[in-house]
Amino acid sequence: GASKGIGAGIAKALAEAGAAVVVNYASSKSGADAVVSAIATNGGQAVAVQGDVSRKSDAQAIVDAAISQFGRLDILVNNSGVYEFASIDEITEDHFHRLFNVNVLGTLLTTQAAA
Repeated sequence: GASKGIGAGIAKALAEAGAAVVVNYASSKSGADAVVSAIATNGGQAVAVQGDVSRKSDAQAIVDAAISQFGRLDILVNNSGVYEFASIDEITEDHFHRLFNVNVLGTLLTTQAAA
């Protein structure tokens, strides 16, 4: 995830160091486009790619986009993450699975795709 926060900072820093960057986003296309624009303004290369890392096909598509766009994949930053504050009695199984699927399964799926 690189459309905002720490992920956007990592993407910009990698681009400043000379890396071509895939800016992955799940829902914030405008945020991803802003990061890509900032990178391009500073002379870097970047592309925004939508994908939900908790889905195997999306994780693979993100990696495939890097290879298609830039010829290879050298670095994978597993930065996608979600967190929602709620009292213990408000947390549902769906809530848990959403957090687990993005934060844990997403790391596994993107790593498998990159490998």
